[in-house]
Amino acid sequence: MSTYGTPTTDIETPPDHDLSAAASQLRIATFRLARRMRTQRAIDSMSDGQFAVLAALWTHGPHTLGELADRERVSAPSMNRTVNCLQESGYIVRSADETDGRKVVISLTDEGRAVVDETARRRDAWVEAALADLTPEERETIARAAELMERMVAR
Repeated sequence: MSTYGTPTTDIETPPDHDLSAAASQLRIATFRLARRMRTQRAIDSMSDGQFAVLAALWTHGPHTLGELADRERVSAPSMNRTVNCLQESGYIVRSADETDGRKVVISLTDEGRAVVDETARRRDAWVEAALADLTPEERETIARAAELMERMVAR
């Protein structure tokens, strides 16, 4: 070790350090990519949390308030505020459950679907433009990394 606590070139870096460095690098790059893609949305004034609710409804269909809160890992009162805002904006609608009239089901309106569709289109276009700047080999590496990342989050 040097006097500053950094390894010298003749001492190998422990494998755990390599894994830790790789984890940090992946975390930072993923966070920066996600932040950059979040800027590509159809409505600039919509919060990430509001868009996440629209996207969940688009992907998984109608939900109760409690189901949405569980899916997004927020409290029911917090989800209620988000849902109220989205309803006031015309992006979602509440209706009685067809099988249990005591339950209220939240679903997308056509306007809500349009927001999700346009945001997805903008984000895909941004990623496509970024990929166009890479070599075919780099694009292959990114494709493989995407597969591995999917496997990581499925754990």
